[in-house]
Amino acid sequence: MESKLLNILFNLPRSTKRLVSVFTDMFFLSVSFFLAFFARLESTEIFVLSESWFLLSGILFISVASFVQLGLYRAVLRYMNLHAMWAVFTGVVISVVTFIALSFIFNIPVPRTVPFLYGCFALILLGGSRLVARSLIGRHNWHKKESVLIYGAGSAGRQLATALTQGAEYFVSAFIEDDKNKHGSIIQGIRVYSNLELRALINKLGIKSILLALPSTTISRRKEILSHLEHLPVRVLTIPGFADIVSGKATVSQFKDVEIEDLLGRDAVTPNQQLLTADITNKVVMVTGAGGSIGSELCRQIIRQKPSKLVLFERSEFALYSIDKEIQELKIENDLDIDVLPIVGSVQRINRIETVMKSFQVETVYHAAAYKHVPLVEHNVVEGIRNNVFGTYHAAKAAINAGVSTFVLISTDKAVRPTNVMGTTKRLAELVLQALSKTQESTRFCMVRFGNVLGSSGSVVPLFRRQIKDGGPITLTHKDITRYFMTIPEAAQLVIQAGAMGKGGDVFVLDMGDSVKIIDLAEKMIRLSGLTVKDDNNPDGDIEILCTGLRPGEKLYEELLIGDNVSGTHHERIMSAQELMLPWSEVEDLLNKLDTACHAFDHEELRRLIIEAPTGFNPTDGICDLVWKENQKVKNTNKGFLKSV
Repeated sequence: MESKLLNILFNLPRSTKRLVSVFTDMFFLSVSFFLAFFARLESTEIFVLSESWFLLSGILFISVASFVQLGLYRAVLRYMNLHAMWAVFTGVVISVVTFIALSFIFNIPVPRTVPFLYGCFALILLGGSRLVARSLIGRHNWHKKESVLIYGAGSAGRQLATALTQGAEYFVSAFIEDDKNKHGSIIQGIRVYSNLELRALINKLGIKSILLALPSTTISRRKEILSHLEHLPVRVLTIPGFADIVSGKATVSQFKDVEIEDLLGRDAVTPNQQLLTADITNKVVMVTGAGGSIGSELCRQIIRQKPSKLVLFERSEFALYSIDKEIQELKIENDLDIDVLPIVGSVQRINRIETVMKSFQVETVYHAAAYKHVPLVEHNVVEGIRNNVFGTYHAAKAAINAGVSTFVLISTDKAVRPTNVMGTTKRLAELVLQALSKTQESTRFCMVRFGNVLGSSGSVVPLFRRQIKDGGPITLTHKDITRYFMTIPEAAQLVIQAGAMGKGGDVFVLDMGDSVKIIDLAEKMIRLSGLTVKDDNNPDGDIEILCTGLRPGEKLYEELLIGDNVSGTHHERIMSAQELMLPWSEVEDLLNKLDTACHAFDHEELRRLIIEAPTGFNPTDGICDLVWKENQKVKNTNKGFLKSV
């Protein structure tokens, strides 16, 4: 019966609800009026006196008019806050003043205490009725909401609880807090518990999700918390950081999956501002491969250091359009007066890239243009060598001819003892720059070597998320495969800082922390999604993990150093590696031979050359180039036909 009545009231038109509120307030004011007289005089005579009804009519008219002006009837009950309660209080004060004024003007005998009693009764009835109504609305809807816990009873947690109370999706059952001083306390009507009581609360309250409200907690601490939560049968979601909330890019109630960097537990080091600005501020800076994962983040970091010009060099029209649009928006947001120049071009065309460098008088180049997907380069060997080796060579020669001061190559951990063509081409690119650095002194070359970046194109993280969302299975190549990970912003910052430390021919290695076992990462992502891993021990699990076998050229683990000859720098996350260098004459001879073999599409000769080159290339597969394999099929078919003839 109560539920039916509430449904009828909730479904009334807004104008009708306001009329109901007006008549309800008039009723409560009338009750307060007569209760005040009865409490003072202990007599019902007041009910029959015409002066009393005349006085009440005037009070009701002015009081309701005051409430309208104060906006009391514009307030939505379910979102009623202190402003609405203040309007009630102010309106009651006006009503009491009206009571006193009318009784004085019309010479109606009223005991002095009656207006005061009237105000108290009115405040209790008008304010209390609204609080009761709000409670009924909440109680009416709570069973439709999902019961959740909020981890963190700080400012963000309280804001989140308020936002969820006003929403129609979640009901906050409890706060979880690490601070022992808050345990057992009540915040906004919600009890605070210790994290030791989590499992019991989940079972008792039927919790399906835990919401992390820890935007200012360090990543290492978040990792500890997530390690504790991942074995619980709940989905773990997080709220955006304070910076995004304050800037308006996100709201406190916009939940998202736990960021993978939280699972890695790696806190970024505050960058050295002097190193960040050394090769950028008031200089003409060029980024090749500007539309790629690393290239685009370099552009974002560079524009904040206020170069005089930023040249975006990219072969993909769409990628160039996207990063140019984003950088132009960043310029407007930060009120920057910087020329941003989107240039379409390929690093394989030396005349194009040299003309661009000379035209804009480029002073610093960050060379991020490369083919980096291991299987694709295995299937397209000639193009991989052309782009990664000769593209780097052409860009470096153009830099020397154009008088560029600093040239930084974005290298990879796959260049260390490579088992694939991609890694080998990047090591060859390093050898080219090392040799060129010894032939001249006008351009300072250096290389920065690091592992996988989170969120880059081809990263396993978005793939795993998509597979979990689709119900599985998650696919990985081998159960023992490990990788180093770093966030794109941290990698880009360290690249810029390392480039500023180079003296010529330096190979810098970024501290990537500990390597991560990919299967462990997949299992954590499954469990933090509130699901279970389906395996032999748990055949009724939700998501299965399938191992598909190593892809062509793929290694079980990556390394960052070829030898042990490494030294630290004055940045704790950047090391300097002393790697083998070749004289330019030998490198030039190798490039000439590679060029001839590429032009002839002689894959057997290419394979021989890159194996014999001092790169440490140790292939785990034969030649995988798709065009070469197709030609081999045709040759074998023709041979078979000739034999049969």
